[in-house]
Amino acid sequence: MAIQPDILASTLRILKDREVDNTFKNIPLLDAIRSHGAVIESDGGSKVNCPAIMTEHSMITQLSSGYESVNLAVKDPLRQTEYNWCDFVAPVVITEKEQLTNKGDRAVINIAEARLKSVMGMLQREFCKQVVNNESTVLSELQTLSPFSSTGWFGCQPFGSQTGLVGNLNKAVYTETFQNQYIDCPSAFPDETDHAVRLFRAMSKLYIDSQVYAPEGEVDIILMSPRCYELYKNSLFAQERYTSIQEQRDMAGKLGLMFNGAKVYVDPNLGAKFTDSSSGNTSPELAVAAQDMNGSDIEFGSSANKYSTDGSDVENFHGTIDAMFLNSKLMSLYFDRDAYFEMGEFERISGYAAMAANIMTRTQLATANLSGHGILVNAFATINS
Repeated sequence: MAIQPDILASTLRILKDREVDNTFKNIPLLDAIRSHGAVIESDGGSKVNCPAIMTEHSMITQLSSGYESVNLAVKDPLRQTEYNWCDFVAPVVITEKEQLTNKGDRAVINIAEARLKSVMGMLQREFCKQVVNNESTVLSELQTLSPFSSTGWFGCQPFGSQTGLVGNLNKAVYTETFQNQYIDCPSAFPDETDHAVRLFRAMSKLYIDSQVYAPEGEVDIILMSPRCYELYKNSLFAQERYTSIQEQRDMAGKLGLMFNGAKVYVDPNLGAKFTDSSSGNTSPELAVAAQDMNGSDIEFGSSANKYSTDGSDVENFHGTIDAMFLNSKLMSLYFDRDAYFEMGEFERISGYAAMAANIMTRTQLATANLSGHGILVNAFATINS
């Protein structure tokens, strides 16, 4: 006798909660956001509205005699950012043949559990691809940090000169609060030929700049391209500091490095982005050719019009995003409380000898401020003038 659909669904709901927990643990940024209590379940609505921290609330009046008049002028420190929801559904499918072949409820549940793990694993990969590199085709409505997207949070221009809309806020208007920190390694340190030394100098500057402008918190997550991570790791030698054993447990067993208290992770979605100046298209294949993982540098010559040292022309920008410095206290992950990985009942699929249960999710990533985040670009580039 086949397992009853309601029994299978109720069992998988329990297993699903565990897999959702693992999903957060396996994505460092989400784990950090959750640790700050910034995974928010809302009542839905047509949009996600998140308060953005723009400036100070009021002026301070120093009291010397005690009779000074208090400056009651109040600035409006908050603006509402607005984002569209990202809705997606992922089905868990069991065929009649699988139920007949695998006798007993436990055997069928094991199959369904394996399918559930596969679905959640796919969501993890797609989430990271989209948030870091705007490369997901199934979660394309999820917010992305990538500067190579017209809707990406980060800009490939110096702090104070970025444009575009994030959450319906104009970055050009809020120049000191809603623009990310940015450092281009070869243009920031043109006389430094040692890539490792240059990387440390660039990381230090980016960390300090992010700290100075952050309204709260500090950079606590650093994502690096594989080659950049390898350079950073190898350059530490005896000074290398891994996270503690307890931190490693908290990080779901991931081995991490540290930089000024921030956890450093390798992210394969970084370092493989390149813009074709002739068409404006992006292509990971071009990036692999440009940034040879065997150690070749990328050379940009002004005569070839392939490299803008100030990053002023994003359309013709050639290069790689090698690190993202993220302040998780400035970020939130919203869910519709009725679609927080909500698993439905198993139902027969019309026209097929199978049944399926849909996992429905409505979510969106939001930020309260961009100035506490930063990107490091072209860690291996040299300017061929």
